[in-house]
Amino acid sequence: MAHLTFNSYLAQIRESIDEQDGFLVGPLLSFKHPHISNPRLQTKTPEQKCEQILQQPWDEIVAAHVRAIWAVANNDFVEAYACQAAAITAFTKVFQAMKDENWALPIMFVLCIDLRLFAISAEAQKSSKLHAAKKGEMLEKAADSIMGCFRVCASDNRSAPENSKKWGMLNLVNQLFKIYFRINKLHLCKPLIRAIDSLTIKDRFSLSQLVTYRYYVGRKSMFENDFKSADEYLTFAFERCHRSSKANKKLILISLIPVKMLTGRLPSREVLRKYDLMQFADVADAVRCGNLLKLNEALQTHELFFIKSGVYLILEKLKVITYRNLFKKIWLLMRTHQLPVGTFVSALQLMRYEGIDLDEAECIIANLIYEGKVKGYISHAHRTVVVSKQEPFPALTEVL
Repeated sequence: MAHLTFNSYLAQIRESIDEQDGFLVGPLLSFKHPHISNPRLQTKTPEQKCEQILQQPWDEIVAAHVRAIWAVANNDFVEAYACQAAAITAFTKVFQAMKDENWALPIMFVLCIDLRLFAISAEAQKSSKLHAAKKGEMLEKAADSIMGCFRVCASDNRSAPENSKKWGMLNLVNQLFKIYFRINKLHLCKPLIRAIDSLTIKDRFSLSQLVTYRYYVGRKSMFENDFKSADEYLTFAFERCHRSSKANKKLILISLIPVKMLTGRLPSREVLRKYDLMQFADVADAVRCGNLLKLNEALQTHELFFIKSGVYLILEKLKVITYRNLFKKIWLLMRTHQLPVGTFVSALQLMRYEGIDLDEAECIIANLIYEGKVKGYISHAHRTVVVSKQEPFPALTEVL
């Protein structure tokens, strides 16, 4: 590819288009392919040559791609993004005109992936200049372009299943998820999830795409406090993610571990060591022991990691589980179903819980009872918690 002439490159694309082979055309329009390092293709004005060799609108698509190569070579990612957006606009027109055929799906995939990546690089480049663009603005525009392709795929209702453009929907949804999570607009994911769930082929996409999809839907469920669904989706993603993709499995675990802990299943140190996630070890130990002091210290020690990973607020919810486990410890020590609220206050004071009094302790216990984490009732007159004689502390999996 380093010695390929511009004309030879265009001839390769033309032959592949004539053969309707998207798997050959796709790499020739991808920025992961070695042709982008070829100096002969780094042309600022490629339009004339493209018009001579390629038919419309393929000449526009390829010309935009070649100009983007030139822009990247000159470290101008804003221009590269603009060229990539122009390429997708032209591609959407030709793709929509294709009837009963989906051979161009691999081309759509690479164009959309590169558009998202250029949007990220362009925003970073703009933010370093004096007149920075509004954060997320270019990614939102990229999402609009990708949505144009998505609508073409979703509206293909007449083609035979094997020729349907609907096979491209999940790949595009995953690209959109990555954008919406990055710009913190998770509410925009909901219609996309509905669109995928309504497909008859929803379980027949490639496993890699299904893993990505379940990962993001699982994270969305986690942020919406639907921990049962989050557990289901994230567990699917983790178990089916390829064993060699250790970095991806680690990424899934960063969300899955807090969800598992909220449902009462704490991670083993073996798993944490294997995936280099020992930041969760002290958190798990604190929850297991019902040690609120140790939990606060663990959250503070690894605060930056948890915030960057987007799970800090989820881990803060473990305080409720820690209260529950502490209360259970008191019950085991006292061996009675009538527990003075004052013992709970004393235990919290030992853990440097400042300003705790009987009223606040009663409030904490009342919430535990309301959420089903403790079976019993509070006798306010006697400042006593009366717990059930049978399973006063139900398994957290049952509570959910």
